[in-house]
Amino acid sequence: MTTGKKNAAYEIRPGVPDVATYRMLRGATGLGAKSVEGSAIGLPNSWYCVTVTHHADTVGMGRIIGDGGCFLQIVDICVLPEHQGQGLGKLIMAELTAELERRAPKGTYVSLMADGDARHLYAKFGFVDPAPASVGMARLL
Repeated sequence: MTTGKKNAAYEIRPGVPDVATYRMLRGATGLGAKSVEGSAIGLPNSWYCVTVTHHADTVGMGRIIGDGGCFLQIVDICVLPEHQGQGLGKLIMAELTAELERRAPKGTYVSLMADGDARHLYAKFGFVDPAPASVGMARLL
């Protein structure tokens, strides 16, 4: 599993998946498929995105969204269930954090929402629970 190079199993590379693939990945991994309209608007506005392929099939992805200078958020970290346990989530996070370190200005606030045990993976990349100083909040339209 090396960046930009194919191996017998997986390849990770920069790029945004098409709307159908994005919706499939989110739906199949329990994140919930976003609307076609929302996906078509949001995906091109990604600050950075990587996809993981297995042969010709996209099996995972991760994105960074935000204003590019003050605030960024890591979203859509997902790997199809049949490909989990291969270290792909860690590989996706490594690629995203490397891009943050290359391009984001010093002092950029980077956030993410950690579901379940995913917090253990994110902690390996320096993410911490901001409570009690801050509490994450969300609103779904």
